[in-house]
Amino acid sequence: MMGLLNLGSLVLGLIAWVFPIVNLMQYKNHDHWNWVPLSIISISACAVSLYFQIIYGHYLVNLEDWSDLMDTRGAVMLVSSVLLIVTIILNAITLMVYRDKMRK
Repeated sequence: MMGLLNLGSLVLGLIAWVFPIVNLMQYKNHDHWNWVPLSIISISACAVSLYFQIIYGHYLVNLEDWSDLMDTRGAVMLVSSVLLIVTIILNAITLMVYRDKMRK
């Protein structure tokens, strides 16, 4: 059951990246009503994905599985950092693009 947290974290991380990309691909369309909700969903998916990793780490601490914690925490930290930074950059680009489009 707890192993599904990693799968859920991966799926939510992909959602966090796909929605801003979809926003940027729809930039040429005349319908710009959905970029704000998609950006909010993207940031929320990133936050929940990171939270799943915190829950899984807590689960390993409760099991006292120190070897698994020591083996995986460095990689989890790196991947979580990349997820957060790329999500912020993609949503910032989306904000800049659509902000300029809405002013015109």
